[in-house]
Amino acid sequence: MTYKRVLLKLSGEALMGDDNYGINRAVIERVVSEIAEVTKLNIEMAVVIGGGNIFRGMTSSDNNQIDRATADYMGMLATVMNALALQDVMRHRGLESRVQSALRIDQVVEPYIRGKAMRYLGEGKVVIFAAGTGNPFFTTDTAAALRGLEMNVDIVLKGTKVDGVYSSDPKTNPDAKRYQNLSFDEAITKNLRVMDATALTLCRDQKLPLNVFSIFKIGALKRVVIGEDEGTLIRV
Repeated sequence: MTYKRVLLKLSGEALMGDDNYGINRAVIERVVSEIAEVTKLNIEMAVVIGGGNIFRGMTSSDNNQIDRATADYMGMLATVMNALALQDVMRHRGLESRVQSALRIDQVVEPYIRGKAMRYLGEGKVVIFAAGTGNPFFTTDTAAALRGLEMNVDIVLKGTKVDGVYSSDPKTNPDAKRYQNLSFDEAITKNLRVMDATALTLCRDQKLPLNVFSIFKIGALKRVVIGEDEGTLIRV
């Protein structure tokens, strides 16, 4: 089974590679190569990007006593920076894309307009959604679930550094088990930290499946979208 329209959630940390901060050019080029392979299959793709490689609102609020809402808005601006970098690499690869932001920064990116985004997807352009939901106290995971539902995608794909969801941290526990399939209820009750609870609940209630996989595993994104066994599939 090949999905026709998908939404890829990328964490900001994924763009760092092995660096401690910022955007690793080689990593972002590799990610764009994976996206380009999928678009060659005439699969429509949207992307939601995080900002943790530049600024994490929640962490900064906890540690530095910045007001949580202010910290979250700062984090949203970081996602716009990542979206622009992603778009720039796509342009150099000849891949047409549009950035839409939930915060209005009209001189830099378009505002989020659902109808326009749907049209762009239908035209074969990659649509990159920045600034989360535009509201503090909501993560970019929740933004991915929300935009996925608004765009009528077949599945949300969460590209991470690990190749699926494990029973415990595979870095510290060599006996950790990778799940091939999970229900949303299992992911929530076992506190597997797949996504935040708001995003998982939204996907569960609207019956929108989710696949967690490694964005760094060559060809993994393509294998997921054509329905092969890759990562962990979570559904109702």
